Amino acid sequence: MLLDSGPLVALFAVDDRYHEHYDGLVTNLSEGGLRMLTTWPCIVEASYSLEVPQRFEMLRWIELGGALVYPFEAHHLGDMVKWMRNYSKDGRRDMDLADASLYWLAAETSVAQIMTIDVADFSRYRLPNGSAFELL
Repeated sequence: MLLDSGPLVALFAVDDRYHEHYDGLVTNLSEGGLRMLTTWPCIVEASYSLEVPQRFEMLRWIELGGALVYPFEAHHLGDMVKWMRNYSKDGRRDMDLADASLYWLAAETSVAQIMTIDVADFSRYRLPNGSAFELL
């Protein structure tokens, strides 16, 4: 499943209001071989939001394979900018780069399950095949 920056923060910030939810979800799903996928923009957002030492704990967890980080190439930015412009036209909140990178990752991998607290935005996003994200 895809891992957005909000749940990534919640996993490491024990005082976060979503900590128990995502900690429990990851614990339960790990028994079945959970594989989490994310992108560098999500890690940067989460890192910025976390205090020391949780920031370093999260980065170490990523280093040890807690989530697989899918890099993208500069030429992928063209599609991401197109989606960001498209979702910025509808008068709602703009799609940011972290969201666009997860959208790209879903399109690349066909993984549509996503851990996110950004329910309003990911509920409105539709993948290129017309399907919706499955929010966790």
